[in-house]
Amino acid sequence: MIWTTQQRSDFGQLKAIIKGEGQNIVLLHGVGLRAEAWNAQINAFSQSYKVIAPDMPGHGESNLDAITLDLSSYTKKITEAISEPAIVMGHSMGAMIALDLAIHHPDKVKAVVALNAIFQRDKNAVNAVQKRAKSLDGKTVADPTGPLTRWFSDQESDAATACKEWLINVNPAGYRNAYTVFATENGPSPENLRKLAMPALFITGQNEPNSTPTMSERMAALTPKGQVMIIKDAAHMMPMTHMDEVNQALLSFIEEEVK
Repeated sequence: MIWTTQQRSDFGQLKAIIKGEGQNIVLLHGVGLRAEAWNAQINAFSQSYKVIAPDMPGHGESNLDAITLDLSSYTKKITEAISEPAIVMGHSMGAMIALDLAIHHPDKVKAVVALNAIFQRDKNAVNAVQKRAKSLDGKTVADPTGPLTRWFSDQESDAATACKEWLINVNPAGYRNAYTVFATENGPSPENLRKLAMPALFITGQNEPNSTPTMSERMAALTPKGQVMIIKDAAHMMPMTHMDEVNQALLSFIEEEVK
């Protein structure tokens, strides 16, 4: 099955699925998940590229050591592990990290892709995400019902089953820390996006209620080499639920923009 657990290798201080040869592509997953969330992309991209999909600190097989409650702490773990300029792709909180990395360490990034990224949430959205963050104690497993409902609208699928398993097995402290950062951050600043010199793709789902199409459109418009793509009928977990459309979009971007 496509979400089967894969073997890990060292990637700096993190553990990662590493496959293929060639130009490096780094794939960063979202809160509560693990590297296997990218399996559809790993399988497709590793035919022509070297794909590195790390587990976020406190997720999968990566330890939570030396992580503080700020985005730069997560970015640092990736920055230290990248040995040559890479194409960096992130989903949800992974998109936050990818953009932060591209903005503050451009020498490490040839191109950046932000999937389902947030940008300037409104007051209601900020209150909702911060309320969820405050409900986490870092000791008990968070009820996965809320995220699964937001991501899959109660529709059963192999992707939903895999996400449920990851959410109930994630390190509670790792989940709380990552979600707290996710709730505290509100996306890159317009000033930083205007300084982003490398090719950048902002891609989200047509039916995404939180990382909305408007957010991606606004970020792309601010970025000198920004592009936007909206995946029809997709929502938050589109790398898993709409893998063919997402893979085609990402591969086309790489082939056209990264020389």
